[in-house]
Amino acid sequence: MIIKNICVYCSSSNHIADHFFQDASSLGKYIAANGWGLVYGGTNTGLMGHIADIVLKAKSNVIGVIPRHIQAKGIEHKQCTELILTDDMSERKLTMIARSDVFIALPGGFGTLEEIMEVITLKQLQLHDKPIIFLNTKNYFDQLESFFEHIFFENFTAGKFRQLYYMAPHVDALAEYLKNYQRPLLTDKWSD
Repeated sequence: MIIKNICVYCSSSNHIADHFFQDASSLGKYIAANGWGLVYGGTNTGLMGHIADIVLKAKSNVIGVIPRHIQAKGIEHKQCTELILTDDMSERKLTMIARSDVFIALPGGFGTLEEIMEVITLKQLQLHDKPIIFLNTKNYFDQLESFFEHIFFENFTAGKFRQLYYMAPHVDALAEYLKNYQRPLLTDKWSD
């Protein structure tokens, strides 16, 4: 698998615990150490701004993708290697997906969940076969993983679709998963 850019979905909040910033730093250093670029939401706040700063400091490319209505708030990251302005959130998501080879969710809120769920759904529909990883800092995503298991248990989604994503407890596990990534051989969601 050839990786050029890693998409990271994450929080834009500055009011979160330090350990979330520490994992964002570790991920940013890992991305840059491999010579990959970062694709992210284009702001200078929260985990978003933090990981962009780490990757830029290491002299790797950062592609920020930000809707004009958010850029108008003055929180765009002006040091991005490339800053792409979009007309709306839908265009932003499509642009980030098109420019990325891997998708990683750091802890975040509604926006982070909405974005990562879209790429999981697109993979389930066999519209891409790229890796999707949750970086489960301090077990942040444990309850989400439990809810996914509830979905499987109640047969709203077939158990084979556990292969769509990976819950990484730390950056080293994430790196190992990417190193050994095999595209899942899945039938479509309407097949047994």
